[in-house]
Amino acid sequence: MARTDPHDPGVDVARKRAEEAGDISRLPIRVGHGEVRSGTASWTDPTMIAPGVFYPVGMKTAEDRLRFYASQFPMVEVDATYYALPNKRTAESWVERTPEDFVFDIKAHALMTGQPTEVSRLPNAIKDDLPSELIEKRRVYRKDMPVELLDAVYRQFREALEPLIRARKLGAVFVQFPKWVFPSNEARELILETRQRLDLPIAVEFRHGSWFNEKNAERTIKFLQDNKIPYVAVDEPQGFKSSVPPVVFTTNDELAVFRFHGRNKENWEKKDIPPSERFRYLYDEDELADWTPKIATVARSTKHTHVVYNNCFSNYGTTNAREAARLLAEMQN
Repeated sequence: MARTDPHDPGVDVARKRAEEAGDISRLPIRVGHGEVRSGTASWTDPTMIAPGVFYPVGMKTAEDRLRFYASQFPMVEVDATYYALPNKRTAESWVERTPEDFVFDIKAHALMTGQPTEVSRLPNAIKDDLPSELIEKRRVYRKDMPVELLDAVYRQFREALEPLIRARKLGAVFVQFPKWVFPSNEARELILETRQRLDLPIAVEFRHGSWFNEKNAERTIKFLQDNKIPYVAVDEPQGFKSSVPPVVFTTNDELAVFRFHGRNKENWEKKDIPPSERFRYLYDEDELADWTPKIATVARSTKHTHVVYNNCFSNYGTTNAREAARLLAEMQN
């Protein structure tokens, strides 16, 4: 597991830049008739909660950390729901610990996107009903799940988010497809099925560049626009088959999403490393500024725009979220 030294030079640089960026990121920024919220894809990464990195020294409880984070940003992405189904009590605590207008974007569970999940992470009620040949495996795939148990996965996921829905604090469910999901009728049907099963707003992110190659780009965009499904525009390392180009377009007038994964090419496809190392990258101001007019253009025609920094190593993501918010606010003046 990666560790963070609060005196690491990169941490110090990011801390100084965060101070210079100020606190404009605390609230949504008005752009035209829409609003833009900036935040990070985690508030609990081990490298982020190291003492003195982002959270004040002595802040050790989950409640204190979320309350502090929510005083600095108006939204956050929940990544833990990709690995394990959420529960209602946890969602209730999120509602209680955040301001009235705070928003959570929730990562869809692995089984909803064709990725495997660890059997040990499934709720007992589902795990106990698995066929014997599956319960003995370390991981289980969607295609192998009995229909009634897959139904239960969707049902528990949806029911657990009820407190957020009632409090109007649910932004969207991020449905992120792995790099082995290529453009196909089957994949497009899965997107529509996921939205129907959840009966919640979803936003879609792809992890294979073929969705936007010369053959498929027009069809991909038309599919999302015709079905009014928000597209997650990404910034990430280029040059890999898994690389999705930084294309930007509007597919839904209610929500648009931008996710910044960093540009750490060396670690992008490296195996057996923690996410914080894969996304360990501190954007410089010029790199952020290149995206500012693109975000502003989309925000002018969209009610809600979320700008999420997934480079959650240490204080890198929080610093970039502050800086990006400042750049956008300055553009409006």
